[in-house]
Amino acid sequence: MLKVAVAVTGASGAIYAKVLLNRLEASMGTAISHAGVIWSTNAHTVWEYELGDDSYKNVPLTTWQLNDFMAPVASGSAGYDALIICPCSMGTLGRIASGTSNCLITRAADVMLKERKRLVCVVRETPYNLIHLRNMTTVTEAGGIVCPASPSFYSKPNTFEALADTVALRALQLAGVPAKGYAWGQHTTED
Repeated sequence: MLKVAVAVTGASGAIYAKVLLNRLEASMGTAISHAGVIWSTNAHTVWEYELGDDSYKNVPLTTWQLNDFMAPVASGSAGYDALIICPCSMGTLGRIASGTSNCLITRAADVMLKERKRLVCVVRETPYNLIHLRNMTTVTEAGGIVCPASPSFYSKPNTFEALADTVALRALQLAGVPAKGYAWGQHTTED
């Protein structure tokens, strides 16, 4: 079973985080032995603005404070298998690319890269400028995975949550979590 951490930044796209955290919670005890979440300073504000609620308060996962460098995910010896940053702001991506571990999110990302574990950055920005692209290249060359929050439509999603789930599912699969959902060529969705 996997140990997975999620970081939620203040980038637009709180619905992606909500759906991802719901899927992660559903995987507890089967594919995942432990999961925790780190919230950036602005993550709650964006969540409340975009989703119109404070349901992040009810996420039943371990929560680490942004400045808690004693959290297990800050050390390779804790054995975390993956970190998914969803949504990942370009500021966060830039700090990861430059090796700046100024908070628990960027430190945990640094740990994933140095330990050759899975780091999935679900970036949420459009359009990209050259600095964004170079930071994505740097993180990719260091072993991270850049997964743009670009939903797929071939599953014919009929709600915003179903659309966001196409990205959350992909992020979990990239992190090594055996999450099931729509796959190309299938006619039904398995949950």
